[in-house]
Amino acid sequence: MTTPLTICALVLALVALLFFSAGIGAFRRRRWLGGLLAGLVAALSFALAALAATLGVGVQGYRALTLETLAAKVKIEPTGPRRFRATVTLADSALHMFDLAGDAVYVDAHILKWNPIVNLLGLHTAYEIDRIAGRYDRVEDERAGPRTVHSVAGTKLVDAFDLARRFRFLAPLVDAQYGSATFVPARVPAELEVRVSTTGLLIRPASTGP
Repeated sequence: MTTPLTICALVLALVALLFFSAGIGAFRRRRWLGGLLAGLVAALSFALAALAATLGVGVQGYRALTLETLAAKVKIEPTGPRRFRATVTLADSALHMFDLAGDAVYVDAHILKWNPIVNLLGLHTAYEIDRIAGRYDRVEDERAGPRTVHSVAGTKLVDAFDLARRFRFLAPLVDAQYGSATFVPARVPAELEVRVSTTGLLIRPASTGP
């Protein structure tokens, strides 16, 4: 899928090639200063193209976040004492089913907010649901009981959240990056909506409207 970042990377790569060619021509005509300047512009353009391409790949799997976005639907079906099945339907219609242990269903997500200057490249605040788990009410039970944690994030070659956390040169581009989590009791059958707002995750009963 073509995105603004992909287009930006392609344009920058084309500019780099043009200046690289111009630099080669200048050196052949022994115009050393012109060749050097063209080479520097080509190198800078290549670097920016690589950065744009990397970010473009890194944000795949993340979804744009508005004021409040429906991120997933979760159907809870108790299967025994402190046991329940969670059927998760993500916003992209991907379906997952997990058998969990605990008193509550727990969901967390990555949220990535870019600086306004990066918004011009088509990157806006985005999120990705990361994990679902069973959660116990008592800390003692959390320590002694069976742990059931599952990933619902899609597999990706490059993760923008991980890139922004690991590489300091990306810090000026990122306004905020954080994890958010929420949980609700899972003792009775329920149909829930996991929503993401600019303040984090929340769970509500599923809407009964059209």
